[in-house]
Amino acid sequence: MEVNKEKRVKESSNKKYSNVEANNEDLNIGLLDIVFPIFLPIKGIHFISKKLSEMAEEDITDTSRIQEELLELQMRYEMEEITEEEYDKKEKKLLTKLESIRKYKEKK
Repeated sequence: MEVNKEKRVKESSNKKYSNVEANNEDLNIGLLDIVFPIFLPIKGIHFISKKLSEMAEEDITDTSRIQEELLELQMRYEMEEITEEEYDKKEKKLLTKLESIRKYKEKK
């Protein structure tokens, strides 16, 4: 029974260290950062800004949100909540957004 307990402790400690290693890889902390810790806040700010930029790009290029808006627009038109002119105008705007997102993703 104690052997199983020791095995679980080793496994949990390995998981903790693997998470720390993954975080260190993202921040790229090395020997120079330990010797010159003044650069750590700069690296931290760079890391945060990089992650925020990635998240913003994902949010901006999310086509599912626009597709949902198209479906909602179509439903509102079918239920006669909006006129055909409004439907055409909004649909054109949403389709233009979708096309620009697709072009952006192709360039990338």
